Amino acid sequence: MNFEESLDRLEEIVQELDGDDVELARALELFEEGVERLRAASTELARAESQLKLLVESADGTLTPQPRD
Repeated sequence: MNFEESLDRLEEIVQELDGDDVELARALELFEEGVERLRAASTELARAESQLKLLVESADGTLTPQPRD
C-alpha cells in the first residue's frame, strides 16, 4: 500500500470510529490498523524526504542540486 492509499484508509478508519454504532472490539481493531497505517505512511514519508536534495537557485535562475550535509 502506498502513502496515498494509507492516508485514504486512515480517513476511512477515523470516519468509522467517529460513528455512534462502533462496538468496542471493532474500535480496537480499527485503532490497531490505524496505528499500522500511520507507521507505514510515516516510514514512506521519511523515505521520500531522505531522497530530496537541497536546490540552490543561481543568479540566472537555474537550480543546482547541493549535497546534503
